[in-house]
Amino acid sequence: MNKSKINTLLLLHFVSIVMVFESIFMLFAVLVSYYFHEDVASRMLLAFGGTAFTGIALNVLTQRARHQEPNIRESFIIVSLGWVIMGLVGTVPYLATGSIPSFTNAFFESFSGFTTTGSSILANIEALPKSVLLWRAETHWIGGMGIIVLVIAVMPFLKIHGIYLFYSEASSLDNDRMSTRITRVARNLWFIYLGLTLVEIIMLLLGGMSLFDSVCHSFATVATGGFSTKNDSIAGFSPYIQYVIILFMLLSGTNFAVHFLLIRGRLKDAFRNEEFRLYLKIIFLVGFALSLVLFYQHPEYNFEHSIRNAFFQVVSIITATGFATADYLQWPEQAIGLIVMLMLIGASAGSTGGGIKVIRHLIAYKRLKQTFIEILHPNRVTIIRYNNQSIKEEFLRQIMTYIFVYYMFLIAGTIIMMFWTRDLPTSFGAVATTMAGIGPGFGTVGPVSNFLHLPSGAKYFLSFLMLIGRLEIYAVLVIFSRTFWRD
Repeated sequence: MNKSKINTLLLLHFVSIVMVFESIFMLFAVLVSYYFHEDVASRMLLAFGGTAFTGIALNVLTQRARHQEPNIRESFIIVSLGWVIMGLVGTVPYLATGSIPSFTNAFFESFSGFTTTGSSILANIEALPKSVLLWRAETHWIGGMGIIVLVIAVMPFLKIHGIYLFYSEASSLDNDRMSTRITRVARNLWFIYLGLTLVEIIMLLLGGMSLFDSVCHSFATVATGGFSTKNDSIAGFSPYIQYVIILFMLLSGTNFAVHFLLIRGRLKDAFRNEEFRLYLKIIFLVGFALSLVLFYQHPEYNFEHSIRNAFFQVVSIITATGFATADYLQWPEQAIGLIVMLMLIGASAGSTGGGIKVIRHLIAYKRLKQTFIEILHPNRVTIIRYNNQSIKEEFLRQIMTYIFVYYMFLIAGTIIMMFWTRDLPTSFGAVATTMAGIGPGFGTVGPVSNFLHLPSGAKYFLSFLMLIGRLEIYAVLVIFSRTFWRD
């Protein structure tokens, strides 16, 4: 690791870029506020103005750093700091409009949005002004791909190249021939991201959903975030709407490299992707099993209703979207067990979804299988392959270590949360859902509840778990190491 002195001016310059981009998205909420003649329009305008002025002023003051490229240490700091700054600035519309008067609650809601977690402290969502609801949905959409990647997409215009920055933000991305140029990769990602959003908006409109709700729910779906404009999430919408959202949650949890192959017409290559095939198998097998459980143990569900509720919840949980059509805590214990399993699996690498990721479980299984073969046949040489490519031992160790560390955080986090909640289901559910970026959990933070009742310390702790889950642990933990700060 490069031990050169950290360039504070460069860090502040990137912070200014993040703030400017965030203010641009905040402007849309201002326009909506004036369009609907809301009482909070002037306060929303003030929130935008303050953010834009601060970002632009800081950018001007740090212009000397605009042509400098961050080293690897600075990249790690920029990524983590960028998310914290987004979360802090994201509180401004909530506080300015009085929608969430408490800073702790506003920060939790904002950070949950940008990390696409979807955990909320709001009890009456529909009482909020539409401008605030749009801003809440926008935090998902911005965070879904990562505003840092957005910055990289336009870096050629800023004469800054950010290869280290990209890998810190999207280290798990399998670019599989997408491009060798990092800026082209970032643009391809945004092309797919924007395309999915626009198509979903159109399909939701065709189902009778209003334009405003279509935009907000599309932002939340494609970002696999889960913030809805309704108190009952997706439960009150038609079966058609629910099926459309199932489809786009599934697509958004798919590796974006697979999307790129599909767009290029390389269907065989896309379906040869081992992670993609396993991802689909898990969804359909668990969805079918859950459908049978609901059909036979919930008399009020007909067969179609069972299938729709089962697959909706399966896709929502595995992709870490967090939308709900029912209170799964009222389902049979077998169903809850399947949901816990999905929480731990996660979505595909290179998607907006969270969790450990399907690819890591797949390779860990291959590693376990290799171990058994070597025990039974000591002289036999085995090679682990993924997509017909051999996997290096170093990469295998990294994956196994990551899974181990993830579960250690899950266990330790649950124990720590117990000091605040005194309730194991709530503690485990809160930690599991924030680390995986899902939203609803178990106990008192289930799909029909919220996180408002938790103490302030618990909310900040869960916000930290959202960050390490979003940045896949190492990018955050490395900053806390003594070696990292030693010149």
